Amino acid sequence: MGKGGSLNESVVKKILLSYAYVGIWIFLSFTVIVYNKYILDKKMYNWPFPISLTMIHMAFCSSLAFLLVRVFNLVEPVSMSRDLYVSSVVPIGALYSLSLWFSNSAYIYLSVSFIQMLKALMPVAVYSIGVLLKKESFKSNTMINMLSISFGVGIAAYGEARFDSWGVILQLGAVAFEATRLVLIQILLTSKGISLNPITSLYYVAPCCLAFLFVPWVIVEFPVLRESSSFHFDFVIFGTNSFCAFALNLAVFLLVGKTSALTMNVAGVVKDWLLIAFSWQVIRDTVTPVNLIGYGIAFLGVTYYNYLKYQGLMAKEAQKKAQTGDEETGKLLEEREGSGTGKKTGSDV
Repeated sequence: MGKGGSLNESVVKKILLSYAYVGIWIFLSFTVIVYNKYILDKKMYNWPFPISLTMIHMAFCSSLAFLLVRVFNLVEPVSMSRDLYVSSVVPIGALYSLSLWFSNSAYIYLSVSFIQMLKALMPVAVYSIGVLLKKESFKSNTMINMLSISFGVGIAAYGEARFDSWGVILQLGAVAFEATRLVLIQILLTSKGISLNPITSLYYVAPCCLAFLFVPWVIVEFPVLRESSSFHFDFVIFGTNSFCAFALNLAVFLLVGKTSALTMNVAGVVKDWLLIAFSWQVIRDTVTPVNLIGYGIAFLGVTYYNYLKYQGLMAKEAQKKAQTGDEETGKLLEEREGSGTGKKTGSDV
C-alpha cells in the first residue's frame, strides 16, 4: 500500500508539474502576443515600429544571456568554432530576425485572431521545406493532411472581415522564415550533436539577429523615429515587454525539456483558441462564422498531424525498448554460456 501510494503521489506530482509548465508557457506566450499587438497597433499604444521593437527585444535578451553565461556563470557556453558559428548560427540568426520582423509587422495590419489562424500553416511549411531539403520523406497521406490544413486556413481568410493583403503576405513570410529556421536547426546543429537551450541560444543567436536587423532599421525606421521628436522611450512599457519575451524563451525550455515538443504543439493549439476568444471578446476584433468554420477545419488537420507525431514517438519508444530487451537477453545468454563452459572445464580437470 505504501509503495503504491508513493508511486501514485509521484505520478500525480509529475502530471501537475507538466500542467504547470504548460500553463506558464501559454500565459507568457499569450502575454507577449497581446503586449506586442498593444504596442504596435495604431489604435492602442500607437508605436508602429516592428523592427525597433524586435531590436529592443534582442538587445535585452543578448544582455541578459551574456550576464547569465559570462558574468554569473549560471549556464555553460557551448564549445563552438568560428567556422561552425558562421556556417550554422549566422543563417539561423538571419532567418530568426526576418521571422520576428515580419510577424511583429503583421500585428499592425491584422487582428490577433486572424494571425493565429494563419499560424496554423506552420506544420504545412515545416513539412514542405523538410521535403524540399530532404529532411522529411514525401508521404501522400501527410500531404493530403497538409492540404486540408491549407484549405481550412483559406476558408478562414475568405471569411476575414478585416482582410489586408500586405498583412497576410507579412504573416505568411514570417511562417516561411520560421519553418526554414526550424528545419535548418535540425540540419545544421542537431545533426552535429549541438543542442542549445534558450539561454545559450539567445547568447549566440540574439546578437546575430540584432546585427541583421540594424540594416533595415537604418533604412526604414530610423529616419521616421528621428523626425518624430515627440517620442520618449518608455522604460516601463518596453522593459516589461522585453522581460516577457525573455521569460517566454525560458518557458519554452522548461516545457520542452520537462515534457516534450509534442506537448508544446498541443498546448499551442489550446493557446490559439484562447487568443481567438480573447481577441473576439476583449479586443473586440470581428470573428465571423466563416472564420471559425475555416479554422475549425485547419484545427482538425493540425490535431491529426499531432496525433501522427504522437504515434511516431510511441513507435520509436517501443523500438528502443525492444532493442534494449534484445541486448539484455543477449547478455544473459552470453553469461549463461560462459558459466556453462566454466563448469564443464572444471569437471574435465
